[in-house]
Amino acid sequence: MDNEKVYIIPCSGIGKPTASVGRNAAYQVIDDMRPDTCDTLCLGLLTLGDEEAISKVRDGKVITIEGCAKDCARKNVEASGKTPDISHRVHDFLKEHRDLKPETVLDVGEGGRKLTDIIAEQLAEEADELAGK
Repeated sequence: MDNEKVYIIPCSGIGKPTASVGRNAAYQVIDDMRPDTCDTLCLGLLTLGDEEAISKVRDGKVITIEGCAKDCARKNVEASGKTPDISHRVHDFLKEHRDLKPETVLDVGEGGRKLTDIIAEQLAEEADELAGK
């Protein structure tokens, strides 16, 4: 059921390579690593106050991943009446892995892909914990 899903909600972050890394990590977990337990929601639906999206957020477990310091994903989840169970910023991962800087929005490069994999691994582990696995 949807209320048993862990929702990984990345920021939209159009134009930021770090946002591309965060989105790619979220989709890697949702599509490839934990398709049975993880899903995402369109951040725009939360922003617009879509009742179905808000209900899923309120009833589910939520991880947000931000591409910049504006924290749009976290703030929109909070505006929906839910504090994210876990929130991350790609920049915090970059501090730990300074050699893995993403290159561009359209092609994050080898370093960006490696950073994506590191973030995806952590998100998958956290999703397992939230799902009780």
